[in-house]
Amino acid sequence: MACLGQFMVLLDSTIVGAALPDMQQRLHTQLTGLQWIVDAYVLLVAMLLLSGGVFADRFGRKRVFLAGVVVFTLASVLCSAAPSIGWLVTGRVVQGIGAAALSPASLALLVAAYPVSQERVKAIGTWAGFSGIGLAAGPLAGGVLVEAFGWPAIFLVNVPIGAVLLLAGLWILGESRNPGAPAIDVPGTVLSVLGVGALTYALIEGGSRGWTSPVILGGFAAAVVLLAVFVVVEGRGSTPMLPPRLFRQRLFTVSNTAMVVVGFSLMGSAFFFSQFFVYVQGSSILRAGLQTLPTTLAMVVVSPFAGRLAARYGFRIVVTTGLTLAGLGLLTLGRVHEHTPYLNVWWRLAIVGLGFALTMSPLTGAAIQAVSRQEGGLASGISSTTRQIGAVLGVAVLGAVVHSRESGGASLEAGLNSAFVAAGAVTLAGAVFTGLWLVRSRPAEAPAPRARHTEPPTVTTPS
Repeated sequence: MACLGQFMVLLDSTIVGAALPDMQQRLHTQLTGLQWIVDAYVLLVAMLLLSGGVFADRFGRKRVFLAGVVVFTLASVLCSAAPSIGWLVTGRVVQGIGAAALSPASLALLVAAYPVSQERVKAIGTWAGFSGIGLAAGPLAGGVLVEAFGWPAIFLVNVPIGAVLLLAGLWILGESRNPGAPAIDVPGTVLSVLGVGALTYALIEGGSRGWTSPVILGGFAAAVVLLAVFVVVEGRGSTPMLPPRLFRQRLFTVSNTAMVVVGFSLMGSAFFFSQFFVYVQGSSILRAGLQTLPTTLAMVVVSPFAGRLAARYGFRIVVTTGLTLAGLGLLTLGRVHEHTPYLNVWWRLAIVGLGFALTMSPLTGAAIQAVSRQEGGLASGISSTTRQIGAVLGVAVLGAVVHSRESGGASLEAGLNSAFVAAGAVTLAGAVFTGLWLVRSRPAEAPAPRARHTEPPTVTTPS
């Protein structure tokens, strides 16, 4: 059940990319509208992911998991029936809320169900495998569904999955919770959503409204103020969602900074893959979905080996190599054009997927190594959150690059090439950064006992 829930969330993260060209045509929206369709979802997932895990521990993992399934499924119906871009973005916001509850609760259910370490590792491996299948299936499934039924079908596919999860989950899953789980960091959660949301708004809308317009300048100013207050509140809170003391560990700070780069470049560039094939090379939506597969397939195949390579050769070598490969792959994508044959494109996409596959697992491992054993779950959650924040910014910033180039009279092809080059440059800068600074660090010492760091026995009740 937990694996199927994670599959649905990951499927949604890639299936939407295949449908963006059809959405643009049928909803009569511009690039900014497409950016909001993606970022509205990713923003809510990024900012609520940590709180979702705490909710699951505090109020019951089964309860939160099933609540997330219901919200995600109903939001999918809303998205499929959306008559305008505004309604679709609203549905994507609600979907993000559901995913932020469903995903961490699914993993928490697995951990509670398999107390024996070896069995738990196998279960988590299966969970991760379903995540990979969801990522790989998205482009192909999206292309088939959009070609046959139009973009609403990519959301309706979640309805039968959600129904199965809800009905079977009510019958099969047992309830479990952690009575000593920390309190929800409501101020931190609200400030993070508003701060990153204001920054995203300014970045996405700046290209069309003008970078010096009062609304955009106000958005940037609000983002600075809100995020500054967030840092202050987190530093003074007793149970902050992002404890500032963890970032005093260089390994933790460097690994999470690099994860922002991964999210920025991977999600920001993938946002344009289908659009390149459809609008520049004239592919059908189904064919474009197939053409983007080398990236996701490379990630699915290589990701399981990345952690082993990092254990053997060290975080720095593997991550720096991965970022270098991904950066070079993105730079080569910046040289493709309307008449470039696919035989000369697919390997560039595969290199990008290979490179990023080598980075994500080792970066999460580095973040976990930097903290005490009791805070490994928190470190893993923060690593996922920073990747999602990078994804939000990547779609917004690279979209602004394309919009600025088109506003200056350049073609869409030239704009997309500039976006790929910008993503490649950022990724290579990240490679230099990790090559210099991603070194072994002593794990942080556990602080004085608090509710957050105490792990009392799990209380389990029958379903």
